[in-house]
Amino acid sequence: MSAPFHTIESARRRAEEIARDVLAPQSSEVDRDARWPEAGLRALQRALGGLVVPQSAGGMGLGLLALARVCEALGRECGSTAICFGMHCVGSAVLAAKATPAQATRYLEPIARGEHLTTLALSEPGTGSHFYLPETTVARDEAGVVVTGEKSFVTNGGHADSYVISVRSAAPNAPPGEFSCLVLPAGTPGVSWGPSWEGWGMRGNSARTMRLEGARLSADVLLGEVGDEIWYVFQVVAPYFLIAMSGTYLGIAAAALDEALEHLKTRRHSHSSAALAETSVLQHRVGRLWAQVERTRLLIYQAAQLGDEGAPGSLPLLCAAKAEVAECAVAISNEALTLVGGRGYQQGAKLARSLRDARAAHVMAPTTDMLWTWAGRALLDQPLLAP
Repeated sequence: MSAPFHTIESARRRAEEIARDVLAPQSSEVDRDARWPEAGLRALQRALGGLVVPQSAGGMGLGLLALARVCEALGRECGSTAICFGMHCVGSAVLAAKATPAQATRYLEPIARGEHLTTLALSEPGTGSHFYLPETTVARDEAGVVVTGEKSFVTNGGHADSYVISVRSAAPNAPPGEFSCLVLPAGTPGVSWGPSWEGWGMRGNSARTMRLEGARLSADVLLGEVGDEIWYVFQVVAPYFLIAMSGTYLGIAAAALDEALEHLKTRRHSHSSAALAETSVLQHRVGRLWAQVERTRLLIYQAAQLGDEGAPGSLPLLCAAKAEVAECAVAISNEALTLVGGRGYQQGAKLARSLRDARAAHVMAPTTDMLWTWAGRALLDQPLLAP
């Protein structure tokens, strides 16, 4: 029996329905209580969990542009949920890139059925935003592999069913920076978790620390070949991660602008009955904010489209997309809050949450500065990971 046909538009519409019906009613509580958004993630898992899983494994077989549109719809209502689902999709794409038949059966098919949640675990406390330089080690023996190290800011930490992790290459005489990807099932002995995430923004994403103290895994957990991770970083991780984040922060920016527009359209001064929407300086400011959102959206969609096509030169666009949306989300949220005034600044207001969530865009690796450097190096034909 063939898999049902899915389109970007059908995926976007389903994401909008879940965002409206499930995410929106709970987004304030997710933020206030720093609570992992289980209801939203389970709904998304069932409906769209296989978004980027190949059709051969029962998935929807969609790519970067679909991911951008879906995360944008989710980000409009709950940035934390959008980040969590986006990271599931990035992990799914990494698992799918060079999956063995056994890995497809164990991971991809359950993901496609909405029964398995995955995520990435690349960053480490020692190397920070240089996530491509893991210090986590792997030792091999006749029984499999033993992993020792620590991963930081693991989105969906403690809730996912599997974790795509990076380790220093076990190959003899491997150069610094050469490393591999493994898939680590939840519940693996030797794995423990740090405290719950208590961030200033993105408070529901459960970005916890994973400690691996002699975690023993079977030999079939390797993704691809030894030392394949740099290939994974630029062919899979970077495109899918950058687009998932870009769509999420675009949704936050667009929702913030909508809040400001609604306020200006409906607010009147009692002493004059004049509508704020009739004020020329506010009209001017709104026009500029709208243009910033729209040009950022076009950049993200174009980067995703070219990434799906495998077009030469798409990497600088993908880097620029996340760097630009970081600027956009912070600026739009900040300006929208100013336009709305005290109502937007009060505790629990959506605009206040938008600004806090948006600010995370600059510090989530790859950071904005790193992305501009990568874009420049790519344009100048220089090694991307040069010192």
